Amino acid sequence: MKVAVGSDHRGVRVKGQILSQLAELGHEGIDAGPSDAESVDYPEYAAKVADAVSKGAVDRGILICGTGMGMSIAANKFRG
Repeated sequence: MKVAVGSDHRGVRVKGQILSQLAELGHEGIDAGPSDAESVDYPEYAAKVADAVSKGAVDRGILICGTGMGMSIAANKFRG
C-alpha cells in the first residue's frame, strides 16, 4: 500500500515515526513534508497529501497537526 504522510511543524517527529512503522509493515510511505520543525503553513502540506489521495497517486493519506482541525479542514477541500 502506498501512503502519503504530511504534517505541520509540530508533527514532524510523529510523522517520522509513522513513516518508519509503515516501512516495517512493508508499505511504501511517501513523506509529503515538512522536513524540519520550523514553523510552516500547514495547508500547503495538507493539500499535497489530499491531492495525491484525490488523484489516486496514493492509496491513503495521513495528516498530523497540533490540533487535528486545520489539516482536516484543508484536506476536506479535495474530492475523495
